Amino acid sequence: MSKIEVNKLQTLTGHNDCIYALTEGCDPRFFYTGAGDGMVVEWNLDNPKDGKLIARLPHSVYALATDPARNLLFIGHNFEGIHVIDLSESKEIWSLKLTDQAIFDIKVYSDEAYIGTGDGVLIVVDINSKSIKKHIKLSSKSVRVMSLAKDKRQLAVGLSDHSVKILDLSNDFQPLANLTDHTNSVFALSYSPDESILVSAGRDARLKFWETENYSLEETIVAHMYAINYLYFKEDGNLLVTCSMDKSIKIWDAAEKKLLKVIDKARNAGHGTSINKVIWSSYQGNVISVSDDRTISIWQIEAN
Repeated sequence: MSKIEVNKLQTLTGHNDCIYALTEGCDPRFFYTGAGDGMVVEWNLDNPKDGKLIARLPHSVYALATDPARNLLFIGHNFEGIHVIDLSESKEIWSLKLTDQAIFDIKVYSDEAYIGTGDGVLIVVDINSKSIKKHIKLSSKSVRVMSLAKDKRQLAVGLSDHSVKILDLSNDFQPLANLTDHTNSVFALSYSPDESILVSAGRDARLKFWETENYSLEETIVAHMYAINYLYFKEDGNLLVTCSMDKSIKIWDAAEKKLLKVIDKARNAGHGTSINKVIWSSYQGNVISVSDDRTISIWQIEAN
């Protein structure tokens, strides 16, 4: 893989607390952030300096998810439930009281939303009827992160009990695999775009690569100094980005499983505290990161 050049394009401010949630919009020109201040903000990559407040809630927001088919944004409102925003009108159209727990992740698939909670329950919500379909108790520990393999119709769930559980969406969420190689909470999880690989990471600072035919472990990498908070594939599947409590972002060759670039405060004027989420925008191919330092950074990543 060629040399990676990094250029910091923007630092965006406006949140008054740690930023925990980040998702690409239904229209990838936009992205959304949620924070400990309860604010959810829409940002436009064509004019990123001016964020637009679209929700203000009394508790922290850890989870955001879009529903492109309906142009909706799902907000996980800690200790309450979900709020659903119509993005064409930037207003809330419904909400659902689900839980008195933290909501750490949300995924939308077809007509369902999957909500992962702090008491180890996966809540399945029917979007059309705006009602709860089922509760699936996966663990006594938190559901922290999820990843969808839409073609395989599988849902991977990372938990604070150190496991990754694979559920079969075409067979009523029946368990397909239970991956137990991590030694601490799993915070980061993603299928590759072609769904041939699942990558997991978390508090043990290890990246683990699993093939998805039988879910056997292919490789473990000691990837960061401290907890890996999130990971995200570039749209073409060639590169992978991770972010960590160690204040760094790392770019990886996904096929070779090799580190290509470290982005941090010393080298790139990076974040000063834990980096909580990172996405690889499909709009301009830039990396977007959010941090406990209350800022959002936009990075241009170029392979020469």
